[in-house]
Amino acid sequence: MFDYTQWRNFEKVIQKAMTSCENSSETLNYHFVEVSKMVDIGSKTDRSVKDYALTHYACYLIAQNGNPSKEEIAFAQSYFAVQTRKQELI
Repeated sequence: MFDYTQWRNFEKVIQKAMTSCENSSETLNYHFVEVSKMVDIGSKTDRSVKDYALTHYACYLIAQNGNPSKEEIAFAQSYFAVQTRKQELI
């Protein structure tokens, strides 16, 4: 996701976003729901790994806390900035 090649690096961004969520007095467990998914690890074997179900707000926080030198993060940051501006004008 967002051009992070290793989950552990992307999870650091998720943790920062979760901190932002908590510090904004939002309900963390509403916006970041920890789930698991099965992934193929080879030899016809699956393993359960941690994942998250995210609200739009959580995606916004992740984009804002990501590395803007990654094209996908820069695109997401721009997208959310434009959408915010549209709402302000309405």
